[in-house]
Amino acid sequence: MLRTKTCGELRKSDLGFSVTLTGWVDSVRDHSGVLFINLRDRYGLTQIVFLQGVNDEMFNTVRSLHPEDVVQVTGTVQLRPEGIVNKKIPTGEIEVNAEKITVLNRTEIVPFQPAAPELPAEETRLRYRYLDLRRPAMQKTLMLRHRISKVLRDYFDEHGFIEIETPMLGKSTPEGARDYLVPSRVAQGQFYALPQSPQLYKQILMIAGYDRYFQIARCFRDEDLRADRQPEFTQVDLEMSFVDSEDIIEMISGLMERLMKEVLGRELKLPIPRISYDEAMERFGHDAPDLRFGMELIDLTDLAKEFEFRVFRNVADSGGRVRAINAKGVAAKYSRKDIDGLNNWVIEQFGAKGIAWLKADAQGTLTGPIAKNFTDSQLQQIAERLHVEADDFLLFSADTFGTTCKVLNGLRRRLAAELKLIEPNEMNFCWVVQFPMFDWDAEEQRWIATHHPFTAPLESDLPYLTNTKPETTEPTTTEPAAKPEILTPEKIRAQAYDLVLNGFEVGGGTIRIHDSRIQSKVFDLLGLSMETAKEQFGFLLNALQFGAPPHGGIALGLDRLVMLFGGLDNIRDCIAFPKTTKAADLMTGAPSPVAVKQLDELAIQIKPDNVKTVTE
Repeated sequence: MLRTKTCGELRKSDLGFSVTLTGWVDSVRDHSGVLFINLRDRYGLTQIVFLQGVNDEMFNTVRSLHPEDVVQVTGTVQLRPEGIVNKKIPTGEIEVNAEKITVLNRTEIVPFQPAAPELPAEETRLRYRYLDLRRPAMQKTLMLRHRISKVLRDYFDEHGFIEIETPMLGKSTPEGARDYLVPSRVAQGQFYALPQSPQLYKQILMIAGYDRYFQIARCFRDEDLRADRQPEFTQVDLEMSFVDSEDIIEMISGLMERLMKEVLGRELKLPIPRISYDEAMERFGHDAPDLRFGMELIDLTDLAKEFEFRVFRNVADSGGRVRAINAKGVAAKYSRKDIDGLNNWVIEQFGAKGIAWLKADAQGTLTGPIAKNFTDSQLQQIAERLHVEADDFLLFSADTFGTTCKVLNGLRRRLAAELKLIEPNEMNFCWVVQFPMFDWDAEEQRWIATHHPFTAPLESDLPYLTNTKPETTEPTTTEPAAKPEILTPEKIRAQAYDLVLNGFEVGGGTIRIHDSRIQSKVFDLLGLSMETAKEQFGFLLNALQFGAPPHGGIALGLDRLVMLFGGLDNIRDCIAFPKTTKAADLMTGAPSPVAVKQLDELAIQIKPDNVKTVTE
């Protein structure tokens, strides 16, 4: 090796030893005849000292160095002089008195310094990702990712799981998002699909008798992106046979307990709390609720039906909902201009009609532009329902159930961030269970699977899958158009479970259907003919006929876990080479045109009018 020690390794116990270090020049400082360089590698940073007059050639070489030059230094470990110990770094008590330096490579002028405290624009960071990856913060995150992967592999190994890889080139199946398609050269005009998840393969593995499988799997979805979503992402994928949902929840809860202890050095108290989907939507307006703060949604629909205030009453009488949140003790912090900004935000973000608001004065009396529409008794009813105290700030949404969920969940999270109600180091887990099995697609006028068509219903809800009478009760969490007069699918709950951390879904799974009769009924409900089902899922349907065991599983988002364990707010900072929100790799230039010869081999012709260049 060109080095005997790393730049983060030396301590007082190494005093007097001759060492050779290699790395990147982090900084060069000239202190009146004494030159200092901070030498950096991924392990840390060491201060190197060069004295004038000892070796003029070496001294001049050091003076010519620039940050990010690559050098090799040999010298003796010594204590730093009293008063200049750096307690912020592990090597801060020592320095290396240089005897020799070799420049291994000189750098061009870099567009930004990895050691600089100010970050450049993200576009610049992604374009020069090799420089960005030198930043200690990025290195810390990728080491955290490695550590999480190591711990979970050890955990699953201890619990009898086998790591099995599944294909990258598979069959295109309808799974919610667009597939990334790969044209076949040998079967021209036909395509593989990159996996959105290993879902079907892992079910095959259960049928094949591998009763505990896991994989750190690369997955691909061609969908619109955001800060916590990428076109290619990594799942911690697992499946188990002869289990129910309790077994899956217990296994993953144990994994979270292990990760918290071994990665963050913190205790996670088990069992992780559970909340039903319906309760989550009622209390928080979202199926991945952030439980680190209050401001829960309160329903006022029953009161609104008795009010004369038409904005509320008309919505309540037409089957909508009137709901509110109470931001405790912050009324004085929100001016009329601020409130107008919140109103415009919910209109733009969620397509809502707007919000109404009231404030409580020092005596707890409700005031505001809509207060005149209520009697004193009605204002008192509102105050009691919302537990109003002095200086409280009330925000109302009157609309369909779905819209009130979006509006008040959005406001709840925004206000919590603005008011700094969230302890940044808190890690708040919960399980959300008993999801609806089906959603009504008003555009296509049909029921669709909330998760996937192989999700098993709760046994208690199986009768709803065979009832032939139409159901008039509206679904709790959707606004369907006219529903087909068959079955009662809105009442069917799935054996589904999501793991939520700090308001983010970090994992989701289901128990699968292993009974072909139930599977057939589900296909019928989805309007999926057996011919179509065989065309899309034939290999799995065939396998289910040959002794399929009861089985279920879950997929955890590794990228999102790393983001949350690392206290970050952008998933791109957890991936070595991420894509932009337009699915572009700015460093390599992908996606990019290919040679005509390659297209000819694939029997693909590009229409010139359809060529689009990704721009940021």
